[in-house]
Amino acid sequence: MQAWLMVLIMLAASAGIARAQDAAAGEQVFRKMCLPCHDVGPAAKVKLGPPLNGIDGRKAGTYEGYNYTEANKNSAITWTESAFVPYIQSPTQTIKGTKMAFAGIKNEKDIADLWAYLKQFGPDGQKK
Repeated sequence: MQAWLMVLIMLAASAGIARAQDAAAGEQVFRKMCLPCHDVGPAAKVKLGPPLNGIDGRKAGTYEGYNYTEANKNSAITWTESAFVPYIQSPTQTIKGTKMAFAGIKNEKDIADLWAYLKQFGPDGQKK
């Protein structure tokens, strides 16, 4: 086998490993980046931002008891991994007018791990 082909195969394999989601690592990302403003789990409360329970499949701007901007309510976003990634990278660019003043997370592995952690929680905060 050609050396360049072997290198290409090894790079492709390592990229797949790097993208694997790790909910335990995502919990650490959540604690560091999200916990100051958001809660998750059975005892989750509204903080500066809404709880993130049941985020997977929930329409943006709909958590009962949180005062969202019109921009969030009218965004037409339903939270899936593909919607979450650009938002968490740059909230103010994804939803112009959001009050989420957060610089974003740029590391793709951290984002994938964070999504793996968040999507575990159903609307009641229990892990699925």
